[in-house]
Amino acid sequence: MTPLTIRIIDGRDPRAVNRLLARDAGAGRAFDRRVRAIVDGVRHGGDRALMRFARRFDRVAPPLEVGLDEMREQAARVPADVRRAIHRAAGHIARVAFAQIPKHFDLAIVPGVLVEQRVEPLARVGCYVPGGRFPLPSSLLMTAVPARVAGVREIVAVCPRPEPAVMAAALEAGVTRLFRVGGAHAIAALAYGTRTIPRVDKIVGPGNRWVAAAKAAVAADCAIDFLAGPTEIVIVAGSGRASWIAADLAAQAEHDPDARAVLITWNSALAERVARHGAIANASIVVTRDAREAMALANRIAPEHLVVDREALTRRSLTAGAVFVGPFTAQAAGDYATGSNHVLPTGGAARFRGGLSAADFVRVMSVQRLTRAGLARLAPIILPLARAEGLAGHARSIEIRLDRPSAINHQP
Repeated sequence: MTPLTIRIIDGRDPRAVNRLLARDAGAGRAFDRRVRAIVDGVRHGGDRALMRFARRFDRVAPPLEVGLDEMREQAARVPADVRRAIHRAAGHIARVAFAQIPKHFDLAIVPGVLVEQRVEPLARVGCYVPGGRFPLPSSLLMTAVPARVAGVREIVAVCPRPEPAVMAAALEAGVTRLFRVGGAHAIAALAYGTRTIPRVDKIVGPGNRWVAAAKAAVAADCAIDFLAGPTEIVIVAGSGRASWIAADLAAQAEHDPDARAVLITWNSALAERVARHGAIANASIVVTRDAREAMALANRIAPEHLVVDREALTRRSLTAGAVFVGPFTAQAAGDYATGSNHVLPTGGAARFRGGLSAADFVRVMSVQRLTRAGLARLAPIILPLARAEGLAGHARSIEIRLDRPSAINHQP
């Protein structure tokens, strides 16, 4: 008999479950100080520091910017089927993104009181595209296409090693400038600007621990999407083909040596069949008593990707970055082709937000318009609340507009 190669955890063992749920505490203060030194170096040293780090970490020399002619030349070398796939994927992402943009509205609260919701695109955004073990044109599409759909005028992409497929994706997505640089120094350049790389309003996109730490370091000065850690998949299944389930666990694990892949099942025979399909890095199987317990555990994990084997499991509350339902809804389809964004929260962040969307690239503000009659209608709400809070000046600012005697009596 083939030995089990994926660890199986008893869902009734609280210590084992808690060990599975434990989050990585991070790289530590020493690592954070190293990242901060890079960020501060670029912030205060500009291009000189940026080039020094680019030579050291990215092994590139000036110019850092990839010109339009070079992008077109390199993109032309991409196989035709890959270019077609990029085009079709971008189209699907755009269709979903259009539906995600918050809507403008004008609302009459009471006669004489109008509230408008205005939606304005950000002026300039930065898209980080990893350049590690594999070229990732899909990550460029997932960040830049929603920005373009939202109406962002300037889309700046950075990638330490932009392969031809990445350049083809940049052209398809409408990237306005592309730079051959990555890591913490690229994040700092986007956040604070240098002579070469313009400052952006928001930085989005996945990256390694250097990128995540740099995004945390600049977050007080430049908006970011979220802090992404190692990728995660949780599969909840009571039945199904063991080979398919194992393939999904393995597919997610190949992204990152620290990726987490978990199957939660109430079928111990299925657990054993999946476990015999081969060694998968950081993969675990939890055997629970029933489907309810399995879903409760999945929600506690709040994974980046949640796969459920049947529609019935979606009829309860779900906590995940993205959900994939049924045996043919492979998570890899979401990485490339469904149009749903694959830039997703990790490390339990799905408890409070979903994946990247076109809404991340706009500012939503209220515009309020009142007539004198409208203000008078609101006075019975405003004045008691202002006085209850001890803010007499707030009350006077209303009374003086309405020629209330109390406003005159309070004049110095």
